Amino acid sequence: MANLGSEGERILQKKVGSENKASAFYDKQLLDYLNPYMREFILKQEMVFIATADSKGECDCSFRAGKQGFVRVLNKKTLLYPEYRGNGVMASMGNILENPHIGMTFIDFFEHTIGLHVNGKAKIIENDELLADKTQTSVTNNTLEEGVVPERWIFITVEEAYIHCSKHIPRLKKLDKKIHWGTDKETHKGGDFFKAETCD
Repeated sequence: MANLGSEGERILQKKVGSENKASAFYDKQLLDYLNPYMREFILKQEMVFIATADSKGECDCSFRAGKQGFVRVLNKKTLLYPEYRGNGVMASMGNILENPHIGMTFIDFFEHTIGLHVNGKAKIIENDELLADKTQTSVTNNTLEEGVVPERWIFITVEEAYIHCSKHIPRLKKLDKKIHWGTDKETHKGGDFFKAETCD
């Protein structure tokens, strides 16, 4: 892989003297595809944190969740995840329309306490468009999550994949919670938890 890391990374590596350490990481841990272990890891995850930015570089970080396998692995270079009805703002997808770069962080808090970064280019596809694509039958045969149909999907072309080290990831215990997919009910969504409507 040519031109590994950003210019900013290289400037800071030189400043602090970590160039050799960084080069070893790039050489040994950074891939431009998902190897079989990464693909298996993603298929077991129930959540992912996503980062996007608009055309001016202003960033947004968000969260997506589903049952194991909700992020589909189509092949070693392609991921796909569903978008359900949300708050109507569509911040992440709005950014993708302006700037296709996306960062994804999968973290296993419950078993291995390890993470995986996936960076790439994203595009939006409507659910009807996906259903009409006969080449995607393996995806369209399983598009429901608790009976709720996704409104659209995000395709990601993988450009980078690398480990997020285990040392600071806490081990958590998973508890039962009823998930209300696609709901607009305020009590299920959290309401005005942070008192944004009433606090100055």
